[in-house]
Parts: sequence; structure tokens; C-alpha cells
Amino acid sequence: MVEERFKKIYTQGKLNITEILVDQETGVHYIFHLSGYAGGMTPLLDKDGKPYIQDVDKMNS
Repeated sequence: MVEERFKKIYTQGKLNITEILVDQETGVHYIFHLSGYAGGMTPLLDKDGKPYIQDVDKMNS
């Protein structure tokens, strides 16, 4: 089992923050955006509209 489930792999901005997080158990990538007191998170989609999934075995090796 992974100690921390989500790993931040990308961050951009200071006031309006955009981050990409990876669920280390499923390999699903999520995009998170924070602007002031509002924020949201959703799965990152590939060109076919399906969740972007990274191979967990390759990610944790």
C-alpha cells in the first residue's frame, strides 16, 4: 500500500492555482484548480474523453 495516495506531478500559478494529481493506487490523473476561495477537481481526460490512466506498476517502480 502507498503511504500517500495522491502525488502532485504538476503545479502552476500563485493566486489561481492549477495542479495535476495522480492517484497512486489506480493511476487516474486529476486536475485541480483553485481561485480565491473556490476550487474544483475532476479526472483528466484523454483525447477520447476517457480518464487518463497511468500504469501503476511503472509509476511505483
